[in-house]
Amino acid sequence: MKGTTRVNSTPGQATGTAEHSAGVRAAGGVLLTVAVILTALNLRPAITSVGPLLGEMRDSMGATATWAGVLTTLPGLCFAAAGMAAPWLSRRIGLSRAISVALTVLAAGLLIRVLDGPYVVLGGTLVATAGIALTNVLIPVVIKGSFPARVGLMTGVYTAALQGGGALGSAVTPGLEGAFDGWRPALASWALVALVALVVWLVASRGIPGATPSAVHVKGRSLLRSRLAWTVTLFFGSQSLLAYVMMGWLPEVYIDNGVSKSTAGLLAGLMSLIAVPISIFVSPMAARSSSQSPWIVGLGVIGMAGVIGLLIDPAAAPLLWSILVGLGMSVFSLALTVIALRARTTEDTAQLSGMAQGFGYLLAGLGPLSFGLLHDLTDGWTVPWTMVLIVYLVQMVMGALAGRNRYV
Repeated sequence: MKGTTRVNSTPGQATGTAEHSAGVRAAGGVLLTVAVILTALNLRPAITSVGPLLGEMRDSMGATATWAGVLTTLPGLCFAAAGMAAPWLSRRIGLSRAISVALTVLAAGLLIRVLDGPYVVLGGTLVATAGIALTNVLIPVVIKGSFPARVGLMTGVYTAALQGGGALGSAVTPGLEGAFDGWRPALASWALVALVALVVWLVASRGIPGATPSAVHVKGRSLLRSRLAWTVTLFFGSQSLLAYVMMGWLPEVYIDNGVSKSTAGLLAGLMSLIAVPISIFVSPMAARSSSQSPWIVGLGVIGMAGVIGLLIDPAAAPLLWSILVGLGMSVFSLALTVIALRARTTEDTAQLSGMAQGFGYLLAGLGPLSFGLLHDLTDGWTVPWTMVLIVYLVQMVMGALAGRNRYV
């Protein structure tokens, strides 16, 4: 017929095109998954790699225990500020570019902090943890936008990779110090891991549907007057405080009590590694329960048992203490789970997450500093560990209340 254009297409061609498109999407999803995992692996080594070398760093630069407390406090303070900075940056330049900037900042900070004395170490650590803080907030947005049907699974994988990276930072860094003959190149070597993640992220986030969802500025009712929201915040903050005390100071405590530096690093790494299976298996089980309180209290009791062992004699059974403390620290995955379960809508979830992480990490930042100050004032470890036990009680009480089936 005149004026009619006929398009020649066969069923086989259409099927082939559909299969090709599906294959491209699947490959892109796999690559993005790899990028998320590599990025998550970078979100703890900048912190945990310092603990096994903290004593040597202090000795070589003439720094005090208070300086060490400030050094281990910076991550929590940066994480507190990220709740406001990350959404703003994402709105200005886009989610994908914001994560690229965050990884670049992380790598730069890791290199800067080994160039000079104690103040440069503090400044470089501030830069590196700022990059981590931005990524902490933005990667969950990628998961929600790019894997809407697998949010639970990808969140578990992300959390496991994050905790696994923390374990690698503690366990591998002492060996890197021996291989590279010094703490400075050992710490700087982690910048290479960040650069690898950056390259993979740049490739994976280009042209993949859902890889760069628009940042949404959520407006709604304030949760600042919600008692449950503050309960969740105190639970998240207390468990974060304990985690940063352990990551920052446990290797130093072991070394001070006669445990070798390499063994102390491995024990701290084991402590973080134990949390990986908890994230993958226990969190979904707890989420399906009518209440998460028994899980939270149970992990708290186990963690307290490890701290009591550290208080009495750290060198008596360091492997056992590290396992118990690691199991106790696994409550982090349940803290993230509780944030999602205590909100009915995505808007409330976003607000509760921002509130819990913002104020919670601000509270957590006081932990390592207080631990170092108490060690300086008493010239021992008894009083600092007593403080940790008190915080554990707060975590268990707030966690038990936050784990009940209610909504903000």
